[in-house]
Amino acid sequence: MTATDTVQPTLEPTAAGREAAGGEHTRAPRSMIKARAEQVLLGIIIVIPLAAVAAAVPLLWERWITWHDVVIGVACYLITGHGVTIGFHRYFTHRGFKTSRPMRIALAVAGNMAIEGPVIRWVADHRRHHAFSDKEGDPHSPWRYGTGFVPLMKGLWHSHVGWLFDVEQTDQRKYAPDLLADRDIVWASRMFGVCVFVSLALPALIGGLWGGSFEAAVRAFFWAGLVRVALLHHITWSINSICHVAGSRPYKSRDRSGNVWWLALPSMGESWHNLHHAEPTSARHGVKPWQIDTSFYLIKLMEWTRLVRDVRWPDPARLAAKLAD
Repeated sequence: MTATDTVQPTLEPTAAGREAAGGEHTRAPRSMIKARAEQVLLGIIIVIPLAAVAAAVPLLWERWITWHDVVIGVACYLITGHGVTIGFHRYFTHRGFKTSRPMRIALAVAGNMAIEGPVIRWVADHRRHHAFSDKEGDPHSPWRYGTGFVPLMKGLWHSHVGWLFDVEQTDQRKYAPDLLADRDIVWASRMFGVCVFVSLALPALIGGLWGGSFEAAVRAFFWAGLVRVALLHHITWSINSICHVAGSRPYKSRDRSGNVWWLALPSMGESWHNLHHAEPTSARHGVKPWQIDTSFYLIKLMEWTRLVRDVRWPDPARLAAKLAD
């Protein structure tokens, strides 16, 4: 089964929108030095917070963080992160595979626990993003203010986190009618608050029981709860911002989506973003053997164990036809 776009634009972008987006395959004239400087700045945005956390770990080791906290935090990161990448994104948004009712509910709950919003709202926003990617109507394009340095910095802030505070909400009836018609998913979406509580309380409970003290519970709450959620959010938002400005573009797409290799592991394969926008319904984003895509590995394992079926894998002929000139 081959992959095709799930949602097509319903409105033509205005002239301003086309200029902001840079056109379908054109790029604003920029010197190589300027382009490199922008990519370095993008890297700083995501690397410095992560480096600060990494630097704090050895300084606080055995005093305010232990290997218990690391194990719990990594486990929670992988469960909730893949709940978003496999569940919210590749399954609910793009229907990259089919699965059973229990698995559908489990994926919705795991994605909710990432605390990125209820499943139906998340899916509606992302389908709208694909409908107008990097054009007027895209809820989080970094190019919405223009192509100059200052407009791009403003756009990056908007695409990374600012768009979450927009008053305008995506019309769920237009972009997610299939989920609104699914009673299980409507229930899961309404249970978002409960999922948030569990996502933060469960690490504290496990940490307290494992460490045998209230202090251990507080440590696990901080590292495996709050820090884990913050890191996952910034990695997810980086796909909106960094992967629509930097990275390689081996495949033709209607936008500026790029492949950013150094985000592949923490994003669980989502940063192979150019391929994703070229073939949105593909359940695999890292199509080369060396392109790390842990979401694909898990989907493949679930297919082998028959937890999922009818997986939409990339078609080599279609990919070859989509190679950029």
